[in-house]
Amino acid sequence: MQSQFDNVVRMDGTIAVEQTNKVLRNTYMMLGLTMIPTVIGAYFGMSLNFALAAQHPFMFAIGMLAVMMGLFYGINASRDSGLGVVLLLVLTGFMGVMLGPILQVAAGFSNGGQIVGLAAGGTGAIFLTLAGIATTTKKDFSFLGKFLMVGIVLLILASLANIFFQIPALALTLSAVAVLLFSGFLLFDVSRVVNGGETNYVMATLAIYLDIYNLFVNLLQLLMAFMGERD
Repeated sequence: MQSQFDNVVRMDGTIAVEQTNKVLRNTYMMLGLTMIPTVIGAYFGMSLNFALAAQHPFMFAIGMLAVMMGLFYGINASRDSGLGVVLLLVLTGFMGVMLGPILQVAAGFSNGGQIVGLAAGGTGAIFLTLAGIATTTKKDFSFLGKFLMVGIVLLILASLANIFFQIPALALTLSAVAVLLFSGFLLFDVSRVVNGGETNYVMATLAIYLDIYNLFVNLLQLLMAFMGERD
C-alpha cells in the first residue's frame, strides 16, 4: 500500500515537472516570436513623426497606457485561446512602434548603432543570467513581489511627475532604478514559471516580455546619456 502511494506521489511529481517544463519551453518559444513584431514595429516607428508626443508628453503617455491596458485586458481574458496569442503579438508590435522616439534620438548620435547594440546585448546578457539563476536554482523569488510592486508604482508616479519637471538628473536616476527593478521582475517572473506559480505560457510570456522591454529602454537611456557622441 505504501509502495503504491509512493508511486502515485512520484508520478504526480513527474507530471508536475513535465508540465512546468512545457510551460517554460512554450514561454521561451513565444518570447522569441514576440521579437519579430517588436523589431518590425520599431523599424516602422523610426519613420513616424512624434512631434505631437513631444508637444504633449503627458497626454501621449496617458494614451499609450490606455492602449496597453486595453490590450492587457484582452490578453488576460483570452489567455487560453489563440486570440490571446494574436493580441500578444499585436501588443508587442505596438510596443515596438513606441520605441520609435528613443531610437530616433539614438540615431542622432554618431555612435547610435553601437549604443543600441550594447543596450540589446546588455539586456540579453542580464536576461540569460537571471533566467539561468531562476531555472537552475529553482529558488522561489516570490518574496520579491510586494517590494517590486511598490517600486513600480513609485517609479511610474515619479516618471509621470518628471514629464512636467524635466530634470535630467532625475531621469537618469529613474532609469538606473528601473534597470534594477526590472532585473528583479525578471527573477520573479521566471521563478513563478519554474516553481509552478504561472501555468499559462501566454501570461508568462507577457510578463517576461515587459521586463525585457523596460530593461532595454532604460539601459538605452543610460548608455545614450553616458556614451552618446554628437557629430
